[in-house]
Amino acid sequence: MRRRHSERRFVLCVRNDDCEDLARRKVYRVLADEKAKKDGYLRVIDESGDDYLYPASYFVHLELPREVEQAIAAAG
Repeated sequence: MRRRHSERRFVLCVRNDDCEDLARRKVYRVLADEKAKKDGYLRVIDESGDDYLYPASYFVHLELPREVEQAIAAAG
């Protein structure tokens, strides 16, 4: 069963223009934020460990098996 777009929890960074707290080719966790999504942003937990808004165009959504998502979440 495929998940709806809004349930995706992880993204891959493909761009990090002037963002020191993002690393290209790295997987990040996304927090739900409907207002940010409507404005073209994602709320991402970045390298600082805090969540910030970044342009959605900096990321590609990932569809991962549940076991992989759980392992990534457990790793910190």
